[in-house]
Amino acid sequence: METNFFGSLRCIQAVVRSMREKRSGCIINITSVAGQFGLPPQGPYAASKWAFEGLSECLAQELSPFNVRVAIVEPGVIATPFTTTPRPAPPPSPYSMHGRRIGAYFAASLSKPTSPFEVAKTIQDIVDGKSTKLRNPSGADGAALINWRKSKTDEEWVALGAATDAEWAADAKKSTGMDVKLS
Repeated sequence: METNFFGSLRCIQAVVRSMREKRSGCIINITSVAGQFGLPPQGPYAASKWAFEGLSECLAQELSPFNVRVAIVEPGVIATPFTTTPRPAPPPSPYSMHGRRIGAYFAASLSKPTSPFEVAKTIQDIVDGKSTKLRNPSGADGAALINWRKSKTDEEWVALGAATDAEWAADAKKSTGMDVKLS
C-alpha cells in the first residue's frame, strides 16, 4: 500500500492544486489489470491496485469541473526485470496451487513478451488525446485478462479458485487465448 497507493497519492497531492488553479492538466495513474479483479495469490497487490483505481475514478469525477483529466493505465504481464528475473520456488503451502497457476500464466504470456514500450505508447495515446477513456488496458493480454473476469459472475470467478488445474487452464485458454501449461 505504501508504494502502490500512498506514494502515488502523495504525488497527486503535490500537483493537483496547481492543475485546479490553471484549470488544465492530466493525471495518468499506472495501476494494473489486478486493479479490476483478484487472482490468488496476489491479494495484497490486488488490494493496493483496487484502492488506486477507486481513488482515480473519484479523482476523475472531482477534477472534471476543473478541466483536469484523470486516466488509468492497466498493464497486463509486461516483460520487465520484475517479471522476467527468475525467482526461487516458494516453499510448499496450502496455496501452492494458486502460485503455480499464476506463475504458469506469466510464463505463457512471457513466451511472447510485451515490451514496456507498449505501456509507454498507451500513455502517449492518452497524452495526445487519442484515448479519452478513464481505463486503458495495456499490453497484449491486458484487455483479455479484464474481459476474462468480466465474463463471469462473482460466484463463477470464486469457484474457479477450486477448479482443477485442467479446468483452470482450459478456462484461461477459452477466455484469454493463453495456452497455460500446468504440470
